[in-house]
Amino acid sequence: MDLNIRDKVFIVTGGAKGIGRGIVLALVKEGAIPVIVGRKQSDNNLVKAEVESLGGQCLCIEAELSNPEESKIAIEAALEKFGRIDGVVNNAGQNDGVGLENGNYEGFIESYHKNVVHYYLTVHHALGALKKSKGVILNISSKTAETGQGGTSGYAAANGARNALTREWAVELLPYGIRVNAIIVAECATPQYDTWIQTLANPEETLKKITDRIPLEHRMTTSEEIANTAVFLLSNRSSHTTGQLVYVDGGYVHLDRALIKE
Repeated sequence: MDLNIRDKVFIVTGGAKGIGRGIVLALVKEGAIPVIVGRKQSDNNLVKAEVESLGGQCLCIEAELSNPEESKIAIEAALEKFGRIDGVVNNAGQNDGVGLENGNYEGFIESYHKNVVHYYLTVHHALGALKKSKGVILNISSKTAETGQGGTSGYAAANGARNALTREWAVELLPYGIRVNAIIVAECATPQYDTWIQTLANPEETLKKITDRIPLEHRMTTSEEIANTAVFLLSNRSSHTTGQLVYVDGGYVHLDRALIKE
Protein backbone atom coordinates (compact mmCIF):
# COMPACT_ATOMS: atom_id res chain seq x y z
CA MET A 1 0.00 0.00 0.00
CA ASP A 2 1.35 3.41 -0.99
CA LEU A 3 1.00 5.70 2.04
CA ASN A 4 1.33 8.86 -0.08
CA ILE A 5 3.99 10.46 2.14
CA ARG A 6 6.80 10.64 -0.41
CA ASP A 7 8.87 13.85 -0.04
CA LYS A 8 6.88 14.97 2.99
CA VAL A 9 8.91 16.35 5.91
CA PHE A 10 8.42 14.93 9.41
CA ILE A 11 10.05 16.08 12.64
CA VAL A 12 10.98 13.07 14.81
CA THR A 13 12.23 13.95 18.29
CA GLY A 14 14.44 11.34 19.90
CA GLY A 15 14.92 10.03 16.36
CA ALA A 16 18.39 8.56 16.87
CA LYS A 17 17.53 5.57 19.03
CA GLY A 18 14.87 3.00 19.85
CA ILE A 19 11.32 3.80 18.75
CA GLY A 20 12.36 7.11 17.20
CA ARG A 21 14.99 5.42 15.03
CA GLY A 22 12.43 2.83 13.98
CA ILE A 23 10.02 5.57 12.90
CA VAL A 24 12.75 7.42 11.00
CA LEU A 25 13.68 4.32 9.01
CA ALA A 26 10.04 3.43 8.32
CA LEU A 27 9.43 6.95 7.01
CA VAL A 28 12.45 6.73 4.71
CA LYS A 29 11.25 3.42 3.29
CA GLU A 30 8.04 5.24 2.29
CA GLY A 31 10.02 8.02 0.61
CA ALA A 32 9.46 10.65 3.31
CA ILE A 33 12.11 13.00 4.69
CA PRO A 34 12.68 12.75 8.45
CA VAL A 35 14.20 15.51 10.55
CA ILE A 36 16.05 13.71 13.34
CA VAL A 37 16.16 15.77 16.54
CA GLY A 38 18.43 14.25 19.18
CA ARG A 39 20.69 15.32 21.99
CA LYS A 40 23.92 13.87 20.51
CA GLN A 41 24.91 14.61 16.93
CA SER A 42 27.12 11.53 16.87
CA ASP A 43 24.04 9.36 17.48
CA ASN A 44 22.03 11.36 14.93
CA ASN A 45 24.74 10.81 12.33
CA LEU A 46 24.68 7.04 12.82
CA VAL A 47 21.01 7.00 11.85
CA LYS A 48 21.71 9.40 9.00
CA ALA A 49 24.13 6.83 7.59
CA GLU A 50 21.38 4.19 7.76
CA VAL A 51 18.98 6.57 6.01
CA GLU A 52 21.45 7.20 3.21
CA SER A 53 22.12 3.47 2.83
CA LEU A 54 18.40 3.13 2.09
CA GLY A 55 18.67 5.82 -0.58
CA GLY A 56 16.90 8.44 1.51
CA GLN A 57 17.69 11.87 2.85
CA CYS A 58 17.27 13.47 6.25
CA LEU A 59 18.33 16.39 8.39
CA CYS A 60 20.01 15.91 11.78
CA ILE A 61 19.58 18.55 14.47
CA GLU A 62 21.38 18.37 17.79
CA ALA A 63 19.11 19.64 20.55
CA GLU A 64 18.60 19.07 24.26
CA LEU A 65 14.83 19.35 24.34
CA SER A 66 14.64 19.57 28.13
CA ASN A 67 15.93 23.12 27.56
CA PRO A 68 12.78 25.02 26.44
CA GLU A 69 14.49 27.28 23.93
CA GLU A 70 15.92 24.39 21.91
CA SER A 71 12.53 23.24 20.57
CA LYS A 72 12.23 26.56 18.74
CA ILE A 73 15.79 26.32 17.43
CA ALA A 74 15.13 22.83 16.05
CA ILE A 75 11.94 23.86 14.24
CA GLU A 76 13.60 26.95 12.77
CA ALA A 77 16.47 24.82 11.44
CA ALA A 78 14.04 22.41 9.78
CA LEU A 79 12.10 25.24 8.15
CA GLU A 80 15.29 26.92 6.96
CA LYS A 81 16.33 23.67 5.23
CA PHE A 82 13.03 22.47 3.77
CA GLY A 83 10.59 25.39 4.02
CA ARG A 84 7.79 23.09 5.17
CA ILE A 85 6.76 20.66 7.91
CA ASP A 86 4.14 18.00 7.19
CA GLY A 87 4.12 16.32 10.57
CA VAL A 88 5.59 16.16 14.06
CA VAL A 89 6.37 12.97 15.93
CA ASN A 90 6.87 13.74 19.62
CA ASN A 91 8.87 10.80 20.92
CA ALA A 92 11.81 11.93 23.06
CA GLY A 93 11.61 11.15 26.76
CA GLN A 94 13.02 9.21 29.68
CA ASN A 95 11.50 7.01 32.38
CA ASP A 96 13.62 8.67 35.03
CA GLY A 97 12.35 7.12 38.27
CA VAL A 98 11.17 10.28 40.02
CA GLY A 99 8.85 8.76 42.61
CA LEU A 100 6.54 10.14 45.27
CA GLU A 101 8.29 8.91 48.40
CA ASN A 102 11.83 9.37 47.12
CA GLY A 103 11.31 12.28 44.74
CA ASN A 104 11.15 16.04 45.22
CA TYR A 105 9.79 19.17 43.58
CA GLU A 106 12.89 19.80 41.49
CA GLY A 107 13.02 16.26 40.15
CA PHE A 108 9.30 16.21 39.37
CA ILE A 109 9.46 19.44 37.38
CA GLU A 110 12.63 18.28 35.62
CA SER A 111 10.80 15.09 34.61
CA TYR A 112 8.04 17.20 33.06
CA HIS A 113 10.64 19.10 31.05
CA LYS A 114 12.21 15.84 29.87
CA ASN A 115 8.93 14.22 28.98
CA VAL A 116 6.11 16.59 28.05
CA VAL A 117 7.01 20.29 28.04
CA HIS A 118 8.93 19.87 24.77
CA TYR A 119 5.94 18.01 23.27
CA TYR A 120 3.98 21.24 23.69
CA LEU A 121 6.80 23.55 22.61
CA THR A 122 7.78 21.58 19.50
CA VAL A 123 4.21 21.64 18.18
CA HIS A 124 3.71 25.25 19.29
CA HIS A 125 6.67 26.40 17.18
CA ALA A 126 5.77 24.13 14.24
CA LEU A 127 2.09 25.07 14.20
CA GLY A 128 2.32 27.76 11.54
CA ALA A 129 3.94 25.29 9.13
CA LEU A 130 1.47 22.55 10.06
CA LYS A 131 -1.46 24.85 9.28
CA LYS A 132 -0.06 25.46 5.80
CA SER A 133 0.43 21.77 5.09
CA LYS A 134 -2.67 20.52 6.94
CA GLY A 135 -0.17 18.36 8.73
CA VAL A 136 -0.39 15.68 11.37
CA ILE A 137 0.82 15.26 14.94
CA LEU A 138 1.71 11.95 16.57
CA ASN A 139 2.55 11.70 20.27
CA ILE A 140 4.34 8.62 21.56
CA SER A 141 3.06 7.84 25.05
CA SER A 142 3.30 5.10 27.68
CA LYS A 143 0.97 2.70 29.47
CA THR A 144 2.31 4.07 32.78
CA ALA A 145 -0.34 6.81 32.56
CA GLU A 146 -3.05 4.14 32.97
CA THR A 147 -1.44 1.19 34.72
CA GLY A 148 1.10 2.91 36.94
CA GLN A 149 4.51 1.38 37.48
CA GLY A 150 5.66 2.39 40.95
CA GLY A 151 8.43 4.86 41.73
CA THR A 152 7.94 6.94 38.61
CA SER A 153 5.45 9.71 39.42
CA GLY A 154 7.07 12.24 37.10
CA TYR A 155 7.07 10.00 34.04
CA ALA A 156 3.57 8.64 34.67
CA ALA A 157 2.15 12.13 35.14
CA ALA A 158 3.92 13.38 32.02
CA ASN A 159 2.40 10.55 29.99
CA GLY A 160 -1.04 11.37 31.34
CA ALA A 161 -0.40 14.89 30.06
CA ARG A 162 0.71 13.55 26.67
CA ASN A 163 -2.60 11.70 26.35
CA ALA A 164 -4.62 14.72 27.44
CA LEU A 165 -2.79 17.00 25.00
CA THR A 166 -3.48 14.53 22.18
CA ARG A 167 -7.21 14.91 22.68
CA GLU A 168 -7.06 18.62 23.46
CA TRP A 169 -5.07 19.40 20.32
CA ALA A 170 -7.34 17.20 18.20
CA VAL A 171 -10.20 19.49 19.26
CA GLU A 172 -8.33 22.79 18.96
CA LEU A 173 -6.84 22.01 15.55
CA LEU A 174 -10.01 20.69 13.87
CA PRO A 175 -10.56 24.00 12.01
CA TYR A 176 -7.14 23.60 10.34
CA GLY A 177 -7.62 19.99 9.29
CA ILE A 178 -4.70 18.91 11.47
CA ARG A 179 -5.07 15.39 12.86
CA VAL A 180 -3.61 14.44 16.25
CA ASN A 181 -3.18 10.91 17.59
CA ALA A 182 -1.03 9.00 20.06
CA ILE A 183 0.54 5.56 20.19
CA ILE A 184 0.58 4.02 23.65
CA VAL A 185 3.58 1.78 24.25
CA ALA A 186 3.79 -0.85 26.98
CA GLU A 187 6.79 -3.20 26.96
CA CYS A 188 8.91 -2.40 23.89
CA ALA A 189 12.41 -3.71 23.19
CA THR A 190 14.68 -0.66 22.92
CA PRO A 191 18.27 0.08 24.00
CA GLN A 192 16.94 2.24 26.85
CA TYR A 193 14.77 -0.65 28.05
CA ASP A 194 17.69 -3.08 27.82
CA THR A 195 19.85 -0.73 29.89
CA TRP A 196 17.14 -0.55 32.57
CA ILE A 197 16.75 -4.34 32.70
CA GLN A 198 20.48 -4.76 33.27
CA THR A 199 20.33 -2.56 36.38
CA LEU A 200 18.10 -5.13 38.12
CA ALA A 201 19.30 -7.95 40.37
CA ASN A 202 18.08 -10.77 38.08
CA PRO A 203 17.67 -9.29 34.61
CA GLU A 204 16.89 -12.51 32.70
CA GLU A 205 14.37 -13.68 35.29
CA THR A 206 12.71 -10.26 35.42
CA LEU A 207 12.49 -10.05 31.63
CA LYS A 208 10.80 -13.47 31.50
CA LYS A 209 8.27 -12.39 34.12
CA ILE A 210 7.49 -9.29 32.06
CA THR A 211 7.10 -11.12 28.75
CA ASP A 212 4.95 -13.81 30.40
CA ARG A 213 2.48 -11.04 31.27
CA ILE A 214 2.14 -9.86 27.66
CA PRO A 215 -0.94 -11.67 26.30
CA LEU A 216 -0.14 -11.83 22.58
CA GLU A 217 2.73 -14.28 21.98
CA HIS A 218 4.32 -13.50 25.38
CA ARG A 219 6.98 -11.27 23.85
CA MET A 220 8.06 -7.66 23.78
CA THR A 221 6.70 -5.28 21.18
CA THR A 222 9.38 -4.34 18.65
CA SER A 223 10.24 -0.78 17.66
CA GLU A 224 9.41 -1.76 14.07
CA GLU A 225 5.85 -2.63 15.10
CA ILE A 226 5.46 0.79 16.71
CA ALA A 227 6.97 2.40 13.61
CA ASN A 228 4.62 0.62 11.21
CA THR A 229 1.61 1.95 13.08
CA ALA A 230 3.22 5.39 13.28
CA VAL A 231 3.70 5.80 9.53
CA PHE A 232 0.09 4.73 8.94
CA LEU A 233 -1.18 7.36 11.40
CA LEU A 234 1.08 9.97 9.78
CA SER A 235 -0.28 9.17 6.33
CA ASN A 236 -3.52 10.17 4.67
CA ARG A 237 -4.50 6.49 4.71
CA SER A 238 -5.72 7.32 8.23
CA SER A 239 -7.38 10.50 7.00
CA HIS A 240 -10.44 10.29 9.28
CA THR A 241 -8.62 9.29 12.47
CA THR A 242 -7.96 11.96 15.09
CA GLY A 243 -7.97 12.25 18.88
CA GLN A 244 -7.21 8.54 19.26
CA LEU A 245 -4.95 6.71 21.71
CA VAL A 246 -3.78 3.63 19.79
CA TYR A 247 -2.39 0.78 21.89
CA VAL A 248 0.40 -1.20 20.22
CA ASP A 249 1.15 -3.45 23.17
CA GLY A 250 0.23 -7.08 22.49
CA GLY A 251 -2.91 -6.60 24.55
CA TYR A 252 -0.95 -5.70 27.69
CA VAL A 253 -3.24 -2.93 28.95
CA HIS A 254 -6.72 -4.07 28.00
CA LEU A 255 -6.88 -7.84 27.68
CA ASP A 256 -8.15 -9.83 30.64
CA ARG A 257 -5.37 -10.98 32.97
CA ALA A 258 -7.05 -14.39 33.04
CA LEU A 259 -5.69 -14.98 29.54
CA ILE A 260 -2.11 -14.88 30.79
CA LYS A 261 -0.36 -18.18 31.44
CA GLU A 262 0.91 -18.67 34.96
